[in-house]
Amino acid sequence: MRFIVLGAAAGGGFPQWNCACRNCRLAWAGDPRVSPRTQSSLAVELADGGWLLVNASPDILRQVAATPALRPRPGEGAPRHSPIAQVLLTSGEIDHVAGLLSLRERQGYGLRATPRVLGILRANRIFDALDPAHVRREPLAPEEGWALPGLSVRLFAVPGKPPLYLEGGAAADEEDTVAVEFTAPDGRRAYYIPGCHAVTPALRARLDGAALLLFDGTVWTDDEMRRAGVGEKTGRRMGHQPLSGEDGSLAALEGLAIGRRVLVHINNTNPLLRSDAPERAAAARLGWEVAEDGMELTW
Repeated sequence: MRFIVLGAAAGGGFPQWNCACRNCRLAWAGDPRVSPRTQSSLAVELADGGWLLVNASPDILRQVAATPALRPRPGEGAPRHSPIAQVLLTSGEIDHVAGLLSLRERQGYGLRATPRVLGILRANRIFDALDPAHVRREPLAPEEGWALPGLSVRLFAVPGKPPLYLEGGAAADEEDTVAVEFTAPDGRRAYYIPGCHAVTPALRARLDGAALLLFDGTVWTDDEMRRAGVGEKTGRRMGHQPLSGEDGSLAALEGLAIGRRVLVHINNTNPLLRSDAPERAAAARLGWEVAEDGMELTW
């Protein structure tokens, strides 16, 4: 089973286009302690040679160009071709759906999401650019199994919130933020959770025994954006549990039998982006890696 982290950053990417926080200043200057990252997305190889994309980042064209396995293949019998067979969405957030608009060139693939998220796309006419004759929209309800070549996929609800552009509208729904459970034919499990407001006892129990966990690493401390001078919102206000502290997600996930732990969806203010940061060393002591674009994971 092979995963490729197409984008490891949170919304806006790293460096952000209008940011001069400490991390972004280093990135703009080409400092080797930091590596630029595009917005959160994952590619999953299927047994028939096709690929599943989990979330369609606004940076999808850059990500495809940087990933040879996702480029059109010569000799496939038609001028247009893509190995991308399916796209799965974990939320309606802009950084998870905007890339769909770059996948509109009459290329066939399946688009799966919860009924809630498909309803968000349906309500916004700009997504009508995805020709239904080519892009097949199919609902995938939480806890409903989905069989793909060599892999079983299941969405499940995690604590979260509606996308920012829908706040103040319809009531929050459990389908606003979902995670993905992958199960191999031999029963091994992997998880992709780019957004999570709280690690609950039920989530801990579900993750125990996983071969691989890619987990929400948005902010190290709840108030780091405020302290960096780039915004007033806390991590929790954005729907993300901070990593550090007694009430942080790293502490909440301690003691579980997980084979490999990788942090994804990392905000531009997070000190984990610096290779020499003490926070990076602290996370490593707990067994966590920090994802970079192009990182390949087998399990």
